Amino acid sequence: MSFRPHLLSGLATVAIVASALPAPAYAQQAVNFDIPAQDLGSALRAFAQASGVQVIFDGDALRGKRSPALRGSYSADAALTALLRGSGMSAQRNAEGVFVVTRAVADNATTDDGGYRADEIIVTAQKRVESAQDVPIAITALSQKNLEEQKIEGGPDIMRAVPNLTFSKSNFTSYNVSIRGIGTKAVSASTDPGVAVSFNNSGLITNRFFEQEFFDLERLEVLRGPQGTLYGRNATGGVINLISAKPKLNKFEGSLKGEVGNYNSRRLVGMLNVPIVPDELGLRVAGSMTQRDGYDYNSVTDNQINGRDLWSLRTTLGFDKPGIRGNVIWERFRENDNRSRTGKQLCHRDDSPEVIGSTTIRVPNPGPLDAGLQEQRAAMFSTGCKAGSLYDDNAFGTPNGLALAYIAGLNTAQSIFGYNRVPGSSPDAGYLLARVDPYGGMMQSRDLREIASVRDPRYRASSDILEFNLDLDVLDGLTLSSQSVLAWDSVYSFQDFNRFNTVPIFNDTSKWIYFDGNPSPWQGMAPGGVFCDPQIGCSDRLGVFDISSSDSKQFSQEVRLQSDFDGPLNFSVGGNYTRFKTQNDYYVMSNILTALAMMPPFNFTGNQTECNWDTYIGVFATGPNVPIRDSRCPYIDPNSVENIDGEGHNYFRSSNPYKLKSYAAFGEMYYNVNPALKLTAGLRYTNDNKRFTLVPSQLLLAPTINAGGVVGTGYPVDRDVTVKGGEFTGRFGIDWKPDFGFTDDSLVYAFYSRGYKAGGVNPPTPGFATSQQSIDDPAFPPNLVPVFQNVLPVLQLTAVNYGPTFEPEFVNSFEIGAKNVLMGGRLTLNAGAFFYDYKNYQVSQIRDRTAVNENFDAKVWGAELSAQFEPVDRLRFNANVGYLRTRIGKGERSIDPMNRNLGNPDYIVFKPWVQLPSNCVVPVHMGEALLSRGQGVQYSWTLCGGLGGLIAGFGGLTTNDPLTGQPYNPANYPELNGGAGFYTELEGNELPNSPRWTVNLGAEYTIPFDGDWSATIRGDGYWQAKSWARVYNLNPYDRLRDWTNFNISLRVDGPDDLSVEAYVKNVFNSTPITDAFLNSDDSGLTTNVFTLDPRIIGFSISKKF
Repeated sequence: MSFRPHLLSGLATVAIVASALPAPAYAQQAVNFDIPAQDLGSALRAFAQASGVQVIFDGDALRGKRSPALRGSYSADAALTALLRGSGMSAQRNAEGVFVVTRAVADNATTDDGGYRADEIIVTAQKRVESAQDVPIAITALSQKNLEEQKIEGGPDIMRAVPNLTFSKSNFTSYNVSIRGIGTKAVSASTDPGVAVSFNNSGLITNRFFEQEFFDLERLEVLRGPQGTLYGRNATGGVINLISAKPKLNKFEGSLKGEVGNYNSRRLVGMLNVPIVPDELGLRVAGSMTQRDGYDYNSVTDNQINGRDLWSLRTTLGFDKPGIRGNVIWERFRENDNRSRTGKQLCHRDDSPEVIGSTTIRVPNPGPLDAGLQEQRAAMFSTGCKAGSLYDDNAFGTPNGLALAYIAGLNTAQSIFGYNRVPGSSPDAGYLLARVDPYGGMMQSRDLREIASVRDPRYRASSDILEFNLDLDVLDGLTLSSQSVLAWDSVYSFQDFNRFNTVPIFNDTSKWIYFDGNPSPWQGMAPGGVFCDPQIGCSDRLGVFDISSSDSKQFSQEVRLQSDFDGPLNFSVGGNYTRFKTQNDYYVMSNILTALAMMPPFNFTGNQTECNWDTYIGVFATGPNVPIRDSRCPYIDPNSVENIDGEGHNYFRSSNPYKLKSYAAFGEMYYNVNPALKLTAGLRYTNDNKRFTLVPSQLLLAPTINAGGVVGTGYPVDRDVTVKGGEFTGRFGIDWKPDFGFTDDSLVYAFYSRGYKAGGVNPPTPGFATSQQSIDDPAFPPNLVPVFQNVLPVLQLTAVNYGPTFEPEFVNSFEIGAKNVLMGGRLTLNAGAFFYDYKNYQVSQIRDRTAVNENFDAKVWGAELSAQFEPVDRLRFNANVGYLRTRIGKGERSIDPMNRNLGNPDYIVFKPWVQLPSNCVVPVHMGEALLSRGQGVQYSWTLCGGLGGLIAGFGGLTTNDPLTGQPYNPANYPELNGGAGFYTELEGNELPNSPRWTVNLGAEYTIPFDGDWSATIRGDGYWQAKSWARVYNLNPYDRLRDWTNFNISLRVDGPDDLSVEAYVKNVFNSTPITDAFLNSDDSGLTTNVFTLDPRIIGFSISKKF
């Protein structure tokens, strides 16, 4: 080719001819070597001189590479292997017995634990350049070629190539990677991932690993087990390290790949590498773009949703001068489409019961008004959804809508404050909501890819990473490395909260009259039975939508001093500083919540901007029809959902400002007892300073004796909570390279490691006013203090059994393993076993409208096997098998929101007043006592406790306990933990997302034909055993069934690096549930489920030049 003479001009060929004895004989004879550590080219010359073996190598390929010292008696084969170890070079002996040293190019390399030995892959798992087979860590390394061959196109696909690794989308905008049962089951803004994701060895706290597709990578490394020294925080489960391809300084090259597929998929990937100053300065630009229609279907809008429109661009400037080398990388990612943040929402409908104890709920022959009231009262004993298998037909139901807190709240409030009527119509016509289930008791489609929503989802994500890496040769054998990273990340997701079909529920208010015969002030609320919500729009049906968003910024700096001396002792020491801040927001908005904010008991005028306490109530009236604006009632944000001001109390907002400052100092020492035996000892000190700003939620709160809040608009800061502390982690171990005789190369290792992940802050509970804050309210008349002081505070949580913070995680890990190459490199066989003593594993649940994080001790153990086999040329097999067992520790327990009464028939789950967030458990006899009071639904409001103020202070709403003769007090029943329910004993349960088996099998065969052409057919199969979605292991609700996935491809390679490929991913179009998330009490205990992509059929053409 035309550029070959120019490329070869830098070739430095060394051919040193041995003595008369044939080279192969010399290759097997022991020779005494005394070669100091030096540049690799000089070391190879010394090797050839000492061994008398002819060696050929490319001097350009060896530029900047060094070799370790080699002293002692070795065969030529063993000596050359030792010299090349970790250099990224390999040696093959040709038919004449000449060693040819070539680059083990990562583009064509394959895996350690997930590919083939035929071309060795080089990794930086220990932050030094080494062969993956020489690293005493359980590691899977995949080159770009491996990723393409196995159709691993992004983060969700890597579980198909790594034993004991699972991946699933999780709730909100997060995902969960779990390695050996350790992942991220906590969703607080101040929690950290259990598996660190790094870009070129620099950890990224937030990232687009779930959304962004892989392109132009040198390799992907997955380190299994705690990496407590070199990676430190957030690496208790392991590390996923994305290494981008760097500029080649002496070669102009490029590639372009175009792909089309079903779902109208279009993908384009390209790369251009330009040496600006040959051997000194180069530029590499790579990018990818994907567009496709949605995998899912919205039956209401008749649109395909969950589509993709995203692109990435990476620019890398690399340089290499004598004694100094490095690169500057800028990567940008953008997405703007209708991706679904969560999958379908499932529910086993919890019908309203007929009896409580021996008391019948519904009375015979009720009047026209009582008929509606008794249905609402019966729904107070329903949770909306109940536990059941996520795989049953009944799981595709809809909640008992009358049991939803906001529906029940509006209906029960109107039972007291509903003064409207329509002459000549049913009494129910005077209520805003018809007394019907908003979901109509309908069943959903059983297709997990079909939803019903009046609006399609919207998803926007962006990420920018700026990275500067520098290596400076301070002295011979001593290198100073610096890694600097700036990262900006944001994501916004809007979608229907339930994704269910609904029925009309609003009555026509245009003809309402007030109790005195005058037109009602609420006539304009829903004329024609259509209610207009400023965020959701106008509708005759229930609408509930949510927004999950975050904006983050990170800076990190790491400096390392690393030795490569001749002697037996070497080291790596350094320090790391990380600064991170984020603002995470989660909103839930509903037209029913807005309607509540406009009506009594919160607003007695029905005006969205006024709050006039009517003289009929006469508590805070400043005069007839005199409005008190803004702060005296829940503020209703008048803006559209795209432009909300974030100050409204007509929606739920969880605001989570969080800042982190972390620094660490670390060191690792390596001592070669002899050329085959090495000791490693490492220690790291990490100091984390987390500051979380408590911003209480304000749903339907305002500073009144009715609304129970402190402010009517905005989200004032409560206080900052700081969690800080320092911890030591590290590892100690031994690795041995024995000569077994039956293997070509072996590494045996045993290590103890300690890992740590910082604790954090539980988000705040709602912003209820304390008794003193209510009394201090300037609008509270002093003469009424004696009247109300016994019924304050207006609102309070009654069963808080969690603290403001959660504990850090610790793991003590013990691991043994062996890596082997056999049959002349045709078989690579790696195996390992591990045991973890895990303390304080962090798990979240939604409780009291916040993400409460709990800690559980556990034991984890298992084994892994990886094999790559090429029995004959062009036929290759690979296998990855993981076995895993987990067990939650002794004495661990927690209250399960889905099973608060543990099925005990003597206790029932009950619904609170709408402003109170959580269900409660009460004795059955209290339910019967409540029913004995008649049809007044308002009597149920105080049974869960926590309700005072004007509502509870009038009308005798408290219910006496028949056993005590006094108002019911959950403190008399300590087993109920303040009414929250019974503890579930967790000892012996398995950790979530911890299948006992993960198995991946792959095979490919290449058929050469017609000169330079060849065809390769490949198949991959994956099986994941059953697991649990939550720590409660509530069967069958928590059970995730086992599932399989199969992929096939056919690639035709031609001359001049031309390739054509056809493939099918998920051949059998399976739709497994990969994880599940239980929603809150006040949303009816629905369950969000997550699944895989459907069957994907694609065709691509690629060309390298």
